[in-house]
Amino acid sequence: MVEIEKNFPGVRALDKVSLTVESGTVHALMGENGAGKSTLMKCLFGVYKKDGGRVLLEGKEVSFKNSKEALENGVAMVHQELNQALKLTVMDNMWLGRFPYVSKLLPLTSERKMYTATKKIFDELGITVDPKVKMSTLSVSQRQMVEIAKAVSYNSKVIVFDEPTSSLNDREAEVLFRIIDMLKNRGCGIIYISHKMEEILRISDFVTVMRDGTWVATKPAKELSMDEIIRLMVGRELTQRYPHKEHKIGDILLTVEGLSSTYNHLNDVSFEVKRGEIVGIAGLDGSGRTELLENLFGLSTRKSGNITLNGRLIRNRNPREAIKNGFALLTEERRATGIFGILNIRENTVVSSLKKHLFGFLFSKRKARHSTENCIRSLRVKTPSQETKIRSLSGGNQQKVILGRWLLTRPQVLLLDEPTRGIDVGAKYEIYQLILNLAAEGKAVLMVSSEMPELLGLSDRILVMSGGRLAGEVVTAETSQEEIMTLATKFV
Repeated sequence: MVEIEKNFPGVRALDKVSLTVESGTVHALMGENGAGKSTLMKCLFGVYKKDGGRVLLEGKEVSFKNSKEALENGVAMVHQELNQALKLTVMDNMWLGRFPYVSKLLPLTSERKMYTATKKIFDELGITVDPKVKMSTLSVSQRQMVEIAKAVSYNSKVIVFDEPTSSLNDREAEVLFRIIDMLKNRGCGIIYISHKMEEILRISDFVTVMRDGTWVATKPAKELSMDEIIRLMVGRELTQRYPHKEHKIGDILLTVEGLSSTYNHLNDVSFEVKRGEIVGIAGLDGSGRTELLENLFGLSTRKSGNITLNGRLIRNRNPREAIKNGFALLTEERRATGIFGILNIRENTVVSSLKKHLFGFLFSKRKARHSTENCIRSLRVKTPSQETKIRSLSGGNQQKVILGRWLLTRPQVLLLDEPTRGIDVGAKYEIYQLILNLAAEGKAVLMVSSEMPELLGLSDRILVMSGGRLAGEVVTAETSQEEIMTLATKFV
């Protein structure tokens, strides 16, 4: 890719950015949220039309009009935000747009051929998913693995992985790294976008760093340290990955007793959370971490159990009631269940606190603009204006807007499901500081995270889920990753 340019209204997203990827190598693409990484890849993949520059594939200039054309020419992309047909089966999703026919003379879709081809790819990659099940029945991480398998099925020359491990646990990430090694050996060029420093240094051959839509540096991975990458990304030294904890823990704010769910496997979970306490929730994928937060927020039907807040028994039968009782939920999948993509930033920010933005009986745009401006400034959201559609922001900036939305409701209990998923190291630090500030105000924070260092660096206590049950509770300062993983496999 040579001197690629891309402009959006009011924003120069890419300013003459160049990238060279060799066959049989992993080339990491790094930068803060809004640096232009995903935009550059979308220009390659035909999602966006570039405004300048050239793309050369095996020495031949190409310009893909759409993603179908890119796939047919050997360029595949595994997107960070999954966009799948959830009502269809796994194998339907795998072969969408290129269904195999029974024969050339009989142009009817052959389910047998689809199943056989899908099973062969899954077996080769070590993916244990039934090709015949509906996509909607799979977890986020399983859907991510299906998307990776789909990219591999095109026998691509170049595959772009955009935050592929953001929803994978450690075991699934190892499967992904094995797949990448296999692709390297086939001579495939891999472009790998991730904010996880450890995995970048582990699997990459080269690293290119971008900042504010410009190219900063390209270096062999073996010549770089974690601190050097951070300095190149943010343009300054970042001496600590986690802010210093100064919040004080008070008396009990939230008590949960015998919580069980009707339609998922959450079973008899009990715990307490104090004012100003950050409680991490650890566990393997499918352990019941997300189900616990959804049950507390009234998103799933409760079978039994009690929730007590400030000594008062509450029910939280639905999200509206939960918000009224002082609960806020930041969901795991921001594109599917967090943002309203067709609305602008202001509308996304005030949507959960509309009553606070009334002037008499009418909605006050002035109040809404003022609240949104405060959120943009305090959370450092990178955006041209409040009128910008939220779907055009980077993932990290979308996450900040959603956080701002919930802060306007002034919650007592924050339920955070993977709050820093797909967010760069600089923005992560800002969100960590925000969480600590909320704890210092006496709010209770329950935080699910798949990143063990994050749980250990931020939380005061950790609840470990396994098989839908609470397998144990540990004090963060006195535990280790090994103890947490042992508890996480207790009921598996």
